[in-house]
Order: sequence, then structure tokens, then C-alpha cells
Amino acid sequence: MKTTRYFEFRRRLPDRVEIQNEWIEQVIRFPVKTQTQTDGRIRMWARIDQAQGRYLRVVLLDDGETVHNAFFDRNFLG
Repeated sequence: MKTTRYFEFRRRLPDRVEIQNEWIEQVIRFPVKTQTQTDGRIRMWARIDQAQGRYLRVVLLDDGETVHNAFFDRNFLG
């Protein structure tokens, strides 16, 4: 999995250390919603059953494969 330095820094935060690479890959493969930002980055969401059914948002760079951010999105309504 390709990642940015920003992602590697942010994933050390207490609210993100539990996020597993497998969950990120699951979101990329099977998103329930996908949205392209004005800067070309791609937002994807998917429900993670192993994380109490919370929705994980993954943000990819415009290349469609490099992970720039990943976090549980409290505002996503599925």
C-alpha cells in the first residue's frame, strides 16, 4: 500500500492507531460511497464491522492509489 508522509504522521494519533491496513484496503476495494474533491483527491467510505460498525473514510491522491488520510468519519450517515 502506497502512502504519503502526511498519512504516516497522522496515523500515529491516538484516534487513528487502531486503523488496520486491511480496513483501508477494504474501503478502497468496496466503498459504499466515492467522491472526488476539487483538487482531484478521492474520498471513499465503508463500514467496518470490526470497529463497532463505524465508517472509515479513506482519502487517496489523484493517482487513485496513494493513501493520504484515513479516519473514522463520525458525520457519515451511510
